[in-house]
Amino acid sequence: MNNLEQARFNMVEQQIRPWEVLDMQVLNLLSKVKREHFVPSSKQDMAFVDTEIPLGHKASMWPPRLEARVLQALQLGRNDRVLEVGSGSGYLTALLSHLAMHVTSVEIVPELHAFAEKNLTANLINNVTLALGDAAQGWAGSYDAIVLTGSVPVLPKIFESSLKPGGRLFAVVGDAPVMSANLFTHTISGVLESVTLFETCIAPLQNALQPKRFVF
Repeated sequence: MNNLEQARFNMVEQQIRPWEVLDMQVLNLLSKVKREHFVPSSKQDMAFVDTEIPLGHKASMWPPRLEARVLQALQLGRNDRVLEVGSGSGYLTALLSHLAMHVTSVEIVPELHAFAEKNLTANLINNVTLALGDAAQGWAGSYDAIVLTGSVPVLPKIFESSLKPGGRLFAVVGDAPVMSANLFTHTISGVLESVTLFETCIAPLQNALQPKRFVF
């Protein structure tokens, strides 16, 4: 096992498995999709480290264990259509694309949109539609799963209406330093059920809906 593969193995065994990610489909995928191919060239030494990787423009790649935990929670199927709000480097996009039928990924920053496009093309990912735009208040379409890669103070109602019956949505909700990672499920009866998965703190989604704040 060379140094690169050893680092990947250690990432899975020391970071991801201990964080209750036991889905073998997810674990195998992390070996198949090469994370280092989506990391900025200046940050290659951080590719498998348990930390966020800065991408510039106030954006970062999530730590590997967060990416894996989200994939496990969404339980994607081969017929699912996914909306990702915030493409970043395109790595999570690539992971989602291997589990679902199609991924629509929307990025507000032109430079990150171009970076994700370059990375996905180089890795022969062809079931993704990349869009340049602002999806913080929703994006046209109906989806089986939605992932918000930036935190929101409150979850906009528009995302609920974009979920198909049985659809799942992952969002980190709250204000720093207290945020919760939540899985929302649109039940067949039309109710949006929420389960808190864990506590975390990630960068806010640009132009996220802001609640009315009490002013003294």
